[in-house]
Order: sequence, then structure tokens, then C-alpha cells
Amino acid sequence: MEGLMQDYPLNVVHIFEHGCRYFPRKEIVTVKEQGYHRYTVSEFEKRTRKLASALKKFGVQKGDRVATLAFNNYHHLECYFAIPCIGAVAHTLNLRLHPSQIGWIMNDAEDKVIFVQRTVAPVLAQIPKPWPVKLVVLMGEGPDPGAIFENTVDYEEFLSTGDEIEFEPIEENAAAGMCYTSGTTGDPKGVVYSHRSIFLHSFAVAMADTVGGCERDTVLTVVPMFHANAWGQCHSSLMVGSKQVLPDRFLSPDRLITVMQEEKVTVSAGVPTIWIGVLNELDKRSIELPHLRMLLCGGSAVPVSLIEGFARHGIRIVQGWGMTETSPLAAISVLRTWHEGLTDQEKFQIAAKQGVPPVGVEMRIVDLDTGKELPWDGKSIGEVQVKGPWIIKSYFKGRDPERFQDGWLKTGDVGTIDPDGYLQLVDRTKDLVKSGGEWISSVDLENKIMGHPSVMEAAVIGVRHEKWGERPIAIVVLKEEFKGKVSKQEILDFIAPDVAKWWLPDDVIFVDELPKTSVGKFDKKVLRAKYSDILVSQK
Repeated sequence: MEGLMQDYPLNVVHIFEHGCRYFPRKEIVTVKEQGYHRYTVSEFEKRTRKLASALKKFGVQKGDRVATLAFNNYHHLECYFAIPCIGAVAHTLNLRLHPSQIGWIMNDAEDKVIFVQRTVAPVLAQIPKPWPVKLVVLMGEGPDPGAIFENTVDYEEFLSTGDEIEFEPIEENAAAGMCYTSGTTGDPKGVVYSHRSIFLHSFAVAMADTVGGCERDTVLTVVPMFHANAWGQCHSSLMVGSKQVLPDRFLSPDRLITVMQEEKVTVSAGVPTIWIGVLNELDKRSIELPHLRMLLCGGSAVPVSLIEGFARHGIRIVQGWGMTETSPLAAISVLRTWHEGLTDQEKFQIAAKQGVPPVGVEMRIVDLDTGKELPWDGKSIGEVQVKGPWIIKSYFKGRDPERFQDGWLKTGDVGTIDPDGYLQLVDRTKDLVKSGGEWISSVDLENKIMGHPSVMEAAVIGVRHEKWGERPIAIVVLKEEFKGKVSKQEILDFIAPDVAKWWLPDDVIFVDELPKTSVGKFDKKVLRAKYSDILVSQK
């Protein structure tokens, strides 16, 4: 017996049309060098339909890849919806990658058209040819980049060639979006999102026990739109009618704080390195942000000290966990009713876990050596594996098939799951330090070091050791007012009560800045390369 419900395709067109029909007066705000660009969802709808029409008139067909190379702004948002709503695939390029790597990705994806923000056009000029693209569309304000490509057009001019079209039906399992992994090992790999996966992921982001976005919210999307679909913030915000604020390239802590104040932001999303800078600024200037109900934080583990720091200002950090391959929301750390009687410090410790999966995502941990599933006891350590309707089942062109096992994605993250189902990451498999045959968590050490009041940032890597094979060292950035005033021993003494003696780093190196990846994480590849020649003597 079959159910007698209608077959309603879950696609981006329905997200777009629902948001535009029921929330036409809501604002979409883009931060500019001076002031803001503002328009309504109704105006956004008209322009997006015209952009979609212009693409079709140019010859973009279903399944064609259309790339973007831009920061978070209203032009990019129009591309986000116009491209998939005609059945093409919105391929967001990571503008912080090396130009040669961007070129490799463009060719691998076979991008037909590319939309480029004028302020980042110099990046495009450095990409070696040949390119697969047939048209370059220049967006926004900025200097004329000169002759980058023989077939180049201004965005507004291109838009004027289109009509306010109606969208045709799109099958829900058709490709809608595409991101490439940042290539921490080997070449980047393409992750292709379906209309169905984006629709369901948007629902998950809007659930009350995840981000809980709603019409009353003002959402500042700091996480780049090229990073795992901006963590679903743009799609879910239009779906539920939230006011959207897009910061473009203006991401300094003081500017973000000003935007939060002036636009009365209630929700924002970004990586820990962004929020570390914002907290430092809040502490220095004694600023409060009374409207801000949540900072969604992900991309790397959130230090307890960061959670505590924002709590001093009455701001709640909620940690999310996922990756490009999981759309990305795979777990989120929210407190349960049975946690209400805990002390603040105990609550902070739970908030520092990666959390529980939303409905739709299944999770398990397996032994690193045997592949056997491990118990949820909060002690057993294994690789985290996930599956669900917005989890990748294979990479573009079938690359890296060993990452998939019996329908599960092998994430490469290592952690524990407690009896309540809360995931706590120990490390990435490649970042664990193996000393004398035993594992040391670089993440745990980093979080404890960053709890020191003088420390801004800390990264821990393993270096060669004559006796133990590998030992941890810490690379630390001190807050400006503490530089030159803190010793290695003071850092070690601070964390010593909380870690096993053999976990203590063999060295603490103070630097002015830590290298970051294209999405704002500590770049341990660079650190390992820089310190690879260090050989720690026997102890």
C-alpha cells in the first residue's frame, strides 16, 4: 500500500519562491566600504529571475557548471539562487586558494561561465590558461581589471539582457551546487549537492535545537559563501524570512562589531579565528551586543576559553561540526533539559563538545585499526563516520572511493561519543601526535593553552623525536599587551594540572601570527613544513 501524498520535489526553486512570496519586504543588506547597500527580497526576486533568464539566453543548460569567485554580497546571493533555479550547478570557487589551484578546479569542474567580483579580479588574472569558461561576468564596484578574458561583460549589463522568468520544474535529485574540498591532502575533490540535500539541510538548520532561524532574526553570514554553502545560512534565511546581512570583504573585528550594533544582528556564523578577534575587541572596548542571541561557530574545535569569554558578555556560542562533505551540519552542541542543574563551568564543557546530530544524520565511531564499531561510553576513541540525506555518497568523478564504506562517509576526524550521544573530537587523523605508540590530541592541548589569559591563538603539531618517534610542540600567539612578558614554562605550568605529564609539549614557540587555511583554520601543513627539521632530543 502506497501513501497518498503528493509528489512535491524538494528543490531550491521552492525555497526561493516561498521566501520571495511570503517575505517580500524583508531586507538584504550588504556591507560596503562606506555604508551599506540595501534592498528588499522583492527586488532581489526580480533581479534573480532576470539573471536566470540571461544565463539561459547565453546558452547555460541544465547540468552546466557556473562558477562564482566572490565574497558575501547581494550579487553573489543572486547567483546562489538564479543558477540552480534553471537547473545549472552553482560552483563557488574559494578565492583564497592559490591561482593555479583555482585554475585546476575550474578545469576539473568544466565551468561554463564565471561570475567574478571586481575587487578579486586580479586573482582571476593570475589563473593560468586555458580556461573552460566561455564568459566572465564582472560584479560590483571596483577598478577596471583590464583585459582578463576576451569575452567579458559587466554584471548589470548582463542582467539587462534577461526577463523576469518563471522557473520550470526541477527534479529534486538533480545537482544544484558544488564545492571543492580545500585539498589538505592531494588535489581538491568536488562535492556535489543536490536540490533535495539543500532543501533538507535548510530545514535542519532552521530547527529550534540547531540554529533555530526564524523571521524575527537578523543573520550576519560571516562564513564565506564559498565555504560549504555558507553553512546553509543563505538558503535557510530566505526559507524562513530572516533579514540577511552580508559583510563582503569587511571582516575586521571592529567592523563586524559595528555592523552587529547598527543592524541589530541576532545570529552570526563564522570560524573560531574570527570570533577570537571579536572577543578581544569586545574585552578591550567594553562593548555589549544586546540583540545577539547566538554565534554559530565551526570549522575547527571551539576552545572553552572562547565560550567563557563570550558568556561574560551575555553571548552564547553554539558549536557546530561538519565538513564540506556533510553540507556541512552534521552535529551541533546544545544543552539538554537535564543539563539545567549543572554549574556554568560544567555547561561550558558540554558546549565545547561538537554535539549531537540533527535528525537525518546517523553517526558512529569505529576503531582506527580494526574498523569495528565502538561503544558510546565517552572513552572509546575512533574515527567518526556519518551518513544521511545531505551527506556525500561519492566525490565528483568518483575520486577517493576509499573514503566510503558500506554507505558511511569516513570523515577523518577522531573522537568519542558519550552515552547522551554527544560527539567530542580528539583530532583529525593526520593531526594526532603519536608518541611512544600512544596518541596525543593536538586539539585538546590547543584548547587548554588558549585558556591562558595571555594567549590569543595556539596550534600544536608533532615533530620527530629520537626516542618516542614524535612529540608535540606548541606554536603560540600572545595578545599584544602580553608579548615578551610570558615564558614557555608559564604556559606549561598553566596546563600541567589538566593533562598527563607525557602530553606536555616539549617546546613552546612564540610567533606573531599563525598561518591560516583558505577557510580560516590553523594551517598545520605550513607549520609542519616550517618545523619539520626540528628533532627533539631524548628525555
